[in-house]
Amino acid sequence: MTPGTRTRSKVLGVLLAGLLSCALSPVLLQPAEARADNMSELQEIQSQIQEHNEAYEAAVEQVEEIQAQIDENEQRIAEIEAELPGAQERASSSMRTLYKMQQSSGGLVDLLLASDDFYDLLATAQYLDVIQAHSTDALDELTALEGELELTRASLTSQMDAAQEQRAEAETALAEANAARAELQAAIEAQAAAEAAERQAAIEAAKKDQGGSFTTESGNTAPVEVPSSDGLTPVDWSVGQEAFVSTWTARIDAYLAGSPLAGQGHTFAEAAWANGVDPRFSPAISTVESSTGRYCFRPHNAWGWGNVSWGSWEEAIWAHVAGLASGYGGTLTYAGAQKYCPPNADHWYTSVLANMQRI
Repeated sequence: MTPGTRTRSKVLGVLLAGLLSCALSPVLLQPAEARADNMSELQEIQSQIQEHNEAYEAAVEQVEEIQAQIDENEQRIAEIEAELPGAQERASSSMRTLYKMQQSSGGLVDLLLASDDFYDLLATAQYLDVIQAHSTDALDELTALEGELELTRASLTSQMDAAQEQRAEAETALAEANAARAELQAAIEAQAAAEAAERQAAIEAAKKDQGGSFTTESGNTAPVEVPSSDGLTPVDWSVGQEAFVSTWTARIDAYLAGSPLAGQGHTFAEAAWANGVDPRFSPAISTVESSTGRYCFRPHNAWGWGNVSWGSWEEAIWAHVAGLASGYGGTLTYAGAQKYCPPNADHWYTSVLANMQRI
């Protein structure tokens, strides 16, 4: 997926989150003001994570561009340094030739006067001119190479300084993103504590209705699932982007195996990292809402998400994950379940949680 497509998907996800926020306003069990404050805090931190991630990616991209220029200049410097000894030797030889010509100017005149006819004179003059031009070219070549070498070295020094500055900016942005993630985790834990009674009631209702089914936001029928516990293991954001994407790609691909979304683990993991979203959240919702993409109510819409279609799974995943970041705090909460699927929030919450625990 291109950066431009990702950006459009993120924007679309944000817009859809806003629309759904307005369209799906249920009567909530927690005090409305407290719940709104909790969700607002999650969304604000989520926005900070996205901003820091974008700054980090921009800085890394700039470093890569500068590094390409550095590599090109280093290669040219090596080529010039390899050419210099030969150019210096040719220039020295040419200087000796010119010196001898200047010292023997009288002899050259005699040589010209000794010509038998005009054509012999012209040929002799042209010969002497070629010798002088060749000698001058050798000197010009050396001067040009030395000048290019000096300029290239100066450019290289400037580029190295710029690359160092961009690396520092990338490290700062990454540190700020990690700090925001830690803040988000603390806010999620606080949200979970505030919702403890409601979450437990939802789990008890799921146990009671286990074996039954409920209607999802997309209008499909999903089985009521009971989670193995009332929580999730925290996501480790400290491992860095490469390790994070690699680890969650494998885990999500294993979960999606055999479904229409099979092989999209890398897309889910990249989008989760970029948006600071729990990488299990979107895949789990797809299972509850559409049996992991088998019964989409709109093309490539596996999440009961608004009333839209997408042209590919990649575009859809980026849009949905961005929407989860901007509208739901990036992870599963009971308040988010009431917002996402208000008619059956209890069963939706426990079923999504059960699927997240499987990833």
